[in-house]
Amino acid sequence: MRPRVTGLERIELERMRARVGRLFAALEEAAEMVAPHAPGGWLPPVDVCETCEEVVVQVELPGVRADAVEVTLTNSHLHVAGRKRKGVQRGVTSHLCTERFYGEFARAVPLRWPVRAQDATAQLRDGLLVVRLPKLKERRGREFKIAVSAGGE
Repeated sequence: MRPRVTGLERIELERMRARVGRLFAALEEAAEMVAPHAPGGWLPPVDVCETCEEVVVQVELPGVRADAVEVTLTNSHLHVAGRKRKGVQRGVTSHLCTERFYGEFARAVPLRWPVRAQDATAQLRDGLLVVRLPKLKERRGREFKIAVSAGGE
């Protein structure tokens, strides 16, 4: 004999299922953002901020020229990739310590918001890439009238 589930218990189970789903989505997002990078590459630090009108992604790219950065947008991710070149050394140089990163870099930032890709902007200034992604106005909460026709006429 199976125990009966009341309406309130069913509602609580659905809430718990939704919470677990959001937790898995957050874990997947975090795993994508800290995915291991290719040998010889590096991962620039990223900040993602949200306002009512837009999503702003800031990527630290010190010493990288704008023409060495490629920014692309898909339905679900913002991709930032490029290359940071090491300056040409003149004469004999012996490095005692090198903590800066050079070479290829790539970051994929998952987007949970629908954005207007055609209005997106990216600006690299003083080593900080700022990508502005205007949000789409969602239709939820708006009322749409749908005409009803009589069937069979």
